[in-house]
Amino acid sequence: MTRSVVWVKDEGAELAEVEFEGRSLTAAGWAVGGGPLPYRLEYELATADGYVTARLLVRAEGLDPETGPWRRSLELANGPDEVWTVRARATGHLAMPPPGGDASALKGALDCDLGLSPLTNTMPVLRAGLLEGGGPVEHLMAWVSVPELTVTPSPQTYTFVRREGDRSVVNYASEGFTADIVFDADGMVVDYPGIGRTVTAPGNGRTTGT
Repeated sequence: MTRSVVWVKDEGAELAEVEFEGRSLTAAGWAVGGGPLPYRLEYELATADGYVTARLLVRAEGLDPETGPWRRSLELANGPDEVWTVRARATGHLAMPPPGGDASALKGALDCDLGLSPLTNTMPVLRAGLLEGGGPVEHLMAWVSVPELTVTPSPQTYTFVRREGDRSVVNYASEGFTADIVFDADGMVVDYPGIGRTVTAPGNGRTTGT
């Protein structure tokens, strides 16, 4: 099954093309944002069985009105025993922390969490079966801030709240922030308060693989 989804955000938009196969997925996405400064971002994501992140590649670029163009890239790879590797590059000047981070601090994490992207909430919810019930389930995430592309460990908790027809509401909580996220039957985010909501009508952009 392949899905194409667009989310609108308070300060931008995102398009993701996602292919599901068994209990894994691959995705490519593009986003634009306006804060804390205008940027363009693209990513590639692949998971292993159980929707465990295998690789995330992110590129971001923009134009600082004072220092000119800048570009950053980040590659995360999740190896055996959840031992991560982190590779980062940067050109130009951006008054933010450098990209990358301490890979050892991510040991044990199963998922990446790309900042401001509704897509990466799909993996832990599907893996834990939270569309039907259950929780709370605690996760350690490799959280990537946007647009600076720094990566840090992030403890997060997901809990099933209720069903609304063919939609599921799952509560997300992390470091004082909480939100009830609405997912469709495939586990794709429909509405993430404060982050984004889909503008793809039900059934649009969905194809069934053979």
